[in-house]
Amino acid sequence: MRPKTDGILESSLYVSDVPRSVRFYQETFGFSVISEFGERGCAMQAGTRQVLLLFKREPRARFHRHTTGRRTTPRVRNPNCGIGQLESLLQKRGIAVEEKRKWEAGGLSLYFRDPDRHLIELATPGTWSVY
Repeated sequence: MRPKTDGILESSLYVSDVPRSVRFYQETFGFSVISEFGERGCAMQAGTRQVLLLFKREPRARFHRHTTGRRTTPRVRNPNCGIGQLESLLQKRGIAVEEKRKWEAGGLSLYFRDPDRHLIELATPGTWSVY
């Protein structure tokens, strides 16, 4: 019998400048720091029960034991304002939108990069059959 899970608790990103990335996620999404790991990184509240872990990228890419690498694409669900408002906010901050996509079930996705060039997706309901 497989264990039943309640979703993904945390996602990890490796960043070159932790304070810069913290500011980016605070200013862009309103995430707050919930724990700091000295110079190694921090944990940010990324939803009611989700955590975004930011780790200082080592010169030789060492991966945290909870990740599979640096290809994580954080998906931010159900932004509290419309995609159009978020697109305007990104433009005002000089952040280029790389792609917009309308999904078959009616959802919208907006893709852009964080300061370390991680691809970020903002998604509204209707992107997946479960969301």
